[in-house]
Amino acid sequence: MNRLRLALLVFAAFIISIDFNIVYVALPDIGHELGFTAQSLQWVVSAYAVGFGGLLLLGGRAVDRLGARRMFVLGLAVFGLASLAGGLASAPGVLVGARVVQGTGGALLFPATLALINNTFAAGPARNRALSLWGVAGSTGAVVGPMAGGVITNFLGWEWVFFVNAPLTLAAVVAALRVLPADPGGYGWGGARWRAFDLPGALVATAGSTLAVFGLASGPEAGWGSARGAGALALGGLLLATFVLIERRSRDPLAPPSLLGVRSLVTIMALIFVIMGTINTMHYLFYIDVQEVLGYSALGAGLAFLPMSLMSIVGAAKLLPGLLSRLGMRGALFTGVLGAGLSMAAVSAGMSADGSYWLLLPGIVFLGLFAGMVYPMLFLAGGADVSPGEQGVASALVSTSQQIGGAVGLAVLVAVANAGLDAGAGAVPAADLVAGLRTAGWVAAAMTVAGAFLVLRLRRAEQPERQPAAAEMSVGPLP
Repeated sequence: MNRLRLALLVFAAFIISIDFNIVYVALPDIGHELGFTAQSLQWVVSAYAVGFGGLLLLGGRAVDRLGARRMFVLGLAVFGLASLAGGLASAPGVLVGARVVQGTGGALLFPATLALINNTFAAGPARNRALSLWGVAGSTGAVVGPMAGGVITNFLGWEWVFFVNAPLTLAAVVAALRVLPADPGGYGWGGARWRAFDLPGALVATAGSTLAVFGLASGPEAGWGSARGAGALALGGLLLATFVLIERRSRDPLAPPSLLGVRSLVTIMALIFVIMGTINTMHYLFYIDVQEVLGYSALGAGLAFLPMSLMSIVGAAKLLPGLLSRLGMRGALFTGVLGAGLSMAAVSAGMSADGSYWLLLPGIVFLGLFAGMVYPMLFLAGGADVSPGEQGVASALVSTSQQIGGAVGLAVLVAVANAGLDAGAGAVPAADLVAGLRTAGWVAAAMTVAGAFLVLRLRRAEQPERQPAAAEMSVGPLP
């Protein structure tokens, strides 16, 4: 029975990972058919990240209070129904709304999957193997996603990158009800467990994050002094400040204030906020360049991304252990982040109106390699100085910073890419489009290189880190 349970949990990790990556390839077709502008198209990606990141802490608490099996099933159902709504969308607002709800389902599903693994498999080899397979499923989703998105978009249409989730999640719900053990007594929707929920904090945090990203995305179109621009940013900032006050007074806060005094955790939260925004943006810029400038089909774009996906696995599984043993966590993470920044610069340098994919290839190969090494280290370093009883919350804080940072970074850098373009002028000349993409790429590279120096705030280990097991490095889906 445990094998069936593990297969189901690994499948859930695969669904989460593949969905994040499958959408990028379909973005140009979605934009053309639904009427997204060059500036607003990013919301197809950002809306999911905001819903996921904004409610991830609440999802983790829901698993603790209401039961992992219950939240696993609910998360799958929400994810599947939102995917169906996304495929049926006929207007930009409907699709963006569906993506927010998809992210909400992911915010319930992600922590429930981890909790079920920890509760089902005993500490030691059994749990290590389960976590390793869970991480491999996430990495595999990152590889399969772009290719699957290309094939589906090319032969069936962009709608099917969403429709495909519906039967998958339905099958997983049926399997979950059959193979997962019922939640222990004491879990439920009422009583002290529900009253202790910090629901106001979760809602305020999500609203604040959404408004901040909305302001950054809307400023270039509506004007930075408009209600949609500066107004949304100001209100978002006010709500996030309110969230801090709520957390300080809450009896059971989503983010215990004591954790914000852990230097390594705060440093990693800041670092992942920066570099997930730049890495997500480079994915976005890459797909726009190869499809809108180089003229690749959706299938061709998916195949073009394959080297980056494969190299991310090589970086995590083959190069990271040796780098950690030689340089320790601080040195290895600094090297990885710096290398990712320089790789972004190489990708940007390879973009040109009359260029080719082969000029982009060296940069994306090394970006995949370094990003694959960096991602596992961020979670390992984030929990290094946190007590065992707060590891789950610390991981959720890092994941939240990852998702919100990805959305904010994408909003800022897409605004940079589109700064010189006239959205109402029809087709944009390739030279102008590439100029904006390159500028955004250079800014992303500079931000990542600067982020590398945040790593120096981490304490220097007295001796190099031991080589971690595969399970310890496979902490989640690759970006």
